[in-house]
Amino acid sequence: MTNSLDIHRIAFVQAGWHADLLDGARDAFQSRMAELGVPAECIRHFDVPGAFEIPLFARRLAQSGQYDAIVGAALVVNGGIYRHEFVAQAVVDGLMRVQLDTDVPVFSMSLTPHHFHSHDEHYAFFGEHLRHKGREVADACVGMLLALANLATGPTEPTSATCLT
Repeated sequence: MTNSLDIHRIAFVQAGWHADLLDGARDAFQSRMAELGVPAECIRHFDVPGAFEIPLFARRLAQSGQYDAIVGAALVVNGGIYRHEFVAQAVVDGLMRVQLDTDVPVFSMSLTPHHFHSHDEHYAFFGEHLRHKGREVADACVGMLLALANLATGPTEPTSATCLT
């Protein structure tokens, strides 16, 4: 695939918590986007303190009119002190609201593992899992931009007489 979608700029917004793991996801996202024909200079990376801050930042980016799509990346883990499920749900809900309110596609790569411990085995497992998710969100991003571009070109002719309009 080439950059035939005329993609000008994609924002990748990354939470600061567990940045070492999320950096791998960002790198995998950028590599996969290049494979799909979107060069690195079309992707702008932003850091925010944590997952909870991503929706507001994404909204500001969307409202700027400078981005074709926005990806929010976070790893929200159970620290044993607060309800991490609340944070994760608030982030996903916020990102959905941003895309519906601004008409700019917003993708969540905000993951909430059931069990996460800061030891080598989990770091290795989640590091690879996040790289996989980085590639998946790149596919989703380009796929959605392509679907929206196709939608903008108008409806296709029905292939069956049973279609009613």
